[in-house]
Amino acid sequence: MFERYTEKARRTISLRGTRPASSGLLNIETEHLLLGLLREDKALTSRFLPPHASVESIRKQIEGHTVIREKVSTSVDLPLSNESKRVLAYAAEEAERLQNKHIGTERLLLGLLREKDAFAARLLKLARSLPRRCPGNRQQVRKKGRIGPGPP
Repeated sequence: MFERYTEKARRTISLRGTRPASSGLLNIETEHLLLGLLREDKALTSRFLPPHASVESIRKQIEGHTVIREKVSTSVDLPLSNESKRVLAYAAEEAERLQNKHIGTERLLLGLLREKDAFAARLLKLARSLPRRCPGNRQQVRKKGRIGPGPP
């Protein structure tokens, strides 16, 4: 299923180091994908997030939103939530539109942004990344496969 994903994108999805199971979560939610993205592709997130948005503050907001339950074995593969499945589908659509074979972390970011009602998308909006930087950059991501400075 994940053959088309780059190694960074696979690590983002696998959540090594994030382990929602240790918090008793039953699914991989969009906020866990966001945490994986923040951990795996610091260059992408530093270009996307405004200077005042700290990765640590996003992490704390996610922890505050997470309901702690009885711990689940960390050897168990957690299923993706429906929102997370849609994020991956959106990422694949973005890659297909550009006729790219591979799905990278920049596509995962676009997928997170397209799932507007997801907690991860709301966090990104709170970080003020959407209104100021995303619309112009979305076209650049589609064309170049990366996020960089906006158009002049």
